[in-house]
Amino acid sequence: MNNKRALVTGGNRGIGFAIAQGLLAQGYEVIITARSIDSASKAAEKLSEKAISLELDVSDDRSIDRAIAVLTQQIDRLDVLINNAGIYPDKQVDSLTISRELLNTAMQTNTFGVIQMVQACLPLLEKSADARIINVSSGMGALDSLTTTATSYSLSKLALNGATVMLSQSLKAKNIVINAMCPGWVRTDMGGASADRSPEQGADTAIWLATEASHSETGKFWRDRKVISF
Repeated sequence: MNNKRALVTGGNRGIGFAIAQGLLAQGYEVIITARSIDSASKAAEKLSEKAISLELDVSDDRSIDRAIAVLTQQIDRLDVLINNAGIYPDKQVDSLTISRELLNTAMQTNTFGVIQMVQACLPLLEKSADARIINVSSGMGALDSLTTTATSYSLSKLALNGATVMLSQSLKAKNIVINAMCPGWVRTDMGGASADRSPEQGADTAIWLATEASHSETGKFWRDRKVISF
């Protein structure tokens, strides 16, 4: 057991649950967050008696602050932050019909929530000798793969990729690495039953970035353990 600690947002199902499962298998202590404590607790019970459950809504700064305040009373440092929580709110809209409200909803969760999580967790991450942050992004956020049929999702992931680059510049002096990764098309509630990857396959690169990748790798976009273009 390596006694390292990882926090996984949206870890109660899908890719987040698979990431948490993989980290636990490698000896990490894992904190599972979800928007409701019931969902987080049920997921933690399925994973391990050592998993910690935490109520946290990444779209709400007050929820983030409350959760990290509670967590700070339980742990003395955080080694890995996995920003996995995300939404796909685009339904029957495109770039010509989407509302400002829908765009804002996606950005608040998928982009701004990640930035806020990094800021809130920074004091705990700074106490780790090998702090790593992984942002679960999407190929639909790459410049050459933007799609009008998922306007808010694509734009929020494009912005998340940009935020990853900017955060990497700010965090370099603190010796904290941060990367974005694309899990591929995964069989989850978001990806649907027709997707060609299992949650475990989708989680692989995030787990690798959290545990094995060189600490010198930062500010990059990954898929299948290889760098891809933003």
